Amino acid sequence: MVRVGVGEGLPRVTAPLVGGGEITLPDAVGDEWAVVLFYRGHWCPYCRQQLTDFQRNLAKLTEADVAVVALSVDDKGDAETTVDRHALQFPVAYGLDPVEIRDTFGSYLGGDDSFVQATGFVLRPGGLVELAVYSSGAVGRLVAADVLGLIQYARKQE
Repeated sequence: MVRVGVGEGLPRVTAPLVGGGEITLPDAVGDEWAVVLFYRGHWCPYCRQQLTDFQRNLAKLTEADVAVVALSVDDKGDAETTVDRHALQFPVAYGLDPVEIRDTFGSYLGGDDSFVQATGFVLRPGGLVELAVYSSGAVGRLVAADVLGLIQYARKQE
């Protein structure tokens, strides 16, 4: 299994979005910093906590010109429920194939390969990976404060 490393371009992925349309990454985030969150599913309490953390900090992230995108293997209905229940205002994509995500991004799988374990990327402008976080289980994932701190530090180094 090949994992995406620092300095590499994020592989392309296209998925439908809650609310309509679709998103293609990394194209959709273009020339801004971004955080890409692959989450396990609507049923995961740690995922819900992570998503609400990024929503609570969305104003700070937006002010810092950082885009947030979340993706999962959830079906449309479960993804819509997640967005509604947690009032998520960033793009949430659904319907990913877990094996395809494993093969493309190097994510760990769980549940007899039925879902993707939490995987997160912080992208530099242009879609290059600044940080990759791969969890092999329920815990060990990006949090908004760390993402903001990392990006602030990286900008000072430029």
